[in-house]
Amino acid sequence: MNHMATEKISGSEALIRSLLAENVKTIYGYPGGAIMPVFDCLYDYKDRVRHILVRHEQGATHAAQGHARVSGETGVVLVTSGPAATNIITGVTDAMIDSTPLVVITGQVASSLLGTDAFQETDVVGITQPVTKWSYQIRRPEDIAWAVARAFYIARTGRPGPVVLDMAKDAQQGTVEFQYKKCDYIRSYVPYPPINDADVQRAADVINAAQKPLLLLGQGVVLSHAEPELTALVEKADIPVGCTLLGLSALPTDHPLNKGMLGMHGNVGPNIKTNECDVLIAVGMRFDDRVTGDLRTYARQARIVHLDIDASEFDKNVKTEVAVLGDAKESLSRLLPLLEEKKHTDWIESFTPCERREYETVIAPELFSSSGPIQMGEVVRKVSEATGNRAVLVTDVGQNQMFGARYFKFTQTRSIVTSGGLGTMGFGLPAAIGAKIGAPDRTVCLFVGDGGLQMTVEELGVIMQYDIDVKIILLNNSFLGMVRQWQQLFFQERYSETPMSNPDFVTLASAYGIKGRRVETREQLDEAIAGMLAHRGAYLLDVAVEEKGMVFPMTPAGTCVTNIMLNVDEKY
Repeated sequence: MNHMATEKISGSEALIRSLLAENVKTIYGYPGGAIMPVFDCLYDYKDRVRHILVRHEQGATHAAQGHARVSGETGVVLVTSGPAATNIITGVTDAMIDSTPLVVITGQVASSLLGTDAFQETDVVGITQPVTKWSYQIRRPEDIAWAVARAFYIARTGRPGPVVLDMAKDAQQGTVEFQYKKCDYIRSYVPYPPINDADVQRAADVINAAQKPLLLLGQGVVLSHAEPELTALVEKADIPVGCTLLGLSALPTDHPLNKGMLGMHGNVGPNIKTNECDVLIAVGMRFDDRVTGDLRTYARQARIVHLDIDASEFDKNVKTEVAVLGDAKESLSRLLPLLEEKKHTDWIESFTPCERREYETVIAPELFSSSGPIQMGEVVRKVSEATGNRAVLVTDVGQNQMFGARYFKFTQTRSIVTSGGLGTMGFGLPAAIGAKIGAPDRTVCLFVGDGGLQMTVEELGVIMQYDIDVKIILLNNSFLGMVRQWQQLFFQERYSETPMSNPDFVTLASAYGIKGRRVETREQLDEAIAGMLAHRGAYLLDVAVEEKGMVFPMTPAGTCVTNIMLNVDEKY
């Protein structure tokens, strides 16, 4: 526990000191009337905490998400009341679904004005309660330290997520005898439930009996820092692995047991083998519909073992035989010594025909075209390899996201930042800014479409003001590409409101002092990528890609996980 000496200070200063006590070094925010006392106090602490002035409050939440995802820290947001508070809802919801720890502080009108429809008053607690782990209104300066300590404890423990503190203006302006005590216990909240050793033994018995096991690796492995335990487990028991979108970088791409991504646009092998395995082991994942497809046909032949810290995920979508409730790192640590050393050579080799056919039918044409328009996948792979496969991949949402996930390679954990569950267009640019600030020594590569970039394009101003070295690769097809793909496949090529007239993005970037280049031919691509990576500072590479490029493989929504389209005309 951390105690600070008692001293009488303003509520605003109590807030700043509370944040410092939680080791906050960066705040993403935007000032306004109802939070102005805090920003005035922040002026005196500029040497101890860095504030990043975003251009839109949604951008603050996404930047804080990017920061949290690469660093493992809790992202912090500070905005005013009314429209500022409503503008944070998308990012807060995104963080809730993707288990990202945030503490978001909103200003609020004075407590005497609550309920009067005062200027820029909104019911922030009522709006945010459904999409947060905790939402609380601070009306007295005496409650500030307590609330902040509780907020950080809730946000970062157990299954992480966002917390919102709505701070009345008079709480900021009043004075308080300040003493900070970190929170490490809340009676009604059990972030790390005790692990039942009998459940672990039952899981081990099921896994040891398996002839054709398959492990599904989710983001929970990353959040619990369980990568070493996971790797040791799959190597000891010789279990092939399929990764969720957010779990991709937890196991190196080239690990022989890593069979690729699960889901709608995932790799053929892990999807096909889901319906052939005899034991399915899910670790830190929630059986999202984009992974399972039609639940009535999903892994019906398999015994299901599910390890998760959130009991509400058990049997929510897929019925489990053994559920192990607890932190993934501890659960895997207890499970590992109980597993027998195995070799599943024939089972693992059975993935080879899937991999070969996917490579010949999908991957090779995407990566190694010698004529025609530039393909999105080849841009992603070339950038990844040019960074030594060591960069942080940030994506927006859409085709750029799926191509990024499929063709970027990972050699270290916490290397993918993307909007998974909510699928938020506009996420990419501010998230890349936060990722670079959160991991300043790493190269950050943002892949974004022309649609998503324009949703939060104003955040280029943040890059300009703070000289943030983000490499922006714009996969520009002048379409809302993923929607257009569905229109082509399922709506008789009726391209309703998906073609886009775009600005000159290189000129637009230059207005913010960001160097850029437009690439229209394959022959220019390697040189342009090298130039982008060699440039010190932010860079926008606008690549003209095939207008009607398609992300394959694809399992149509709501169908069996093995109903895989390899291209427009061919199924697996």
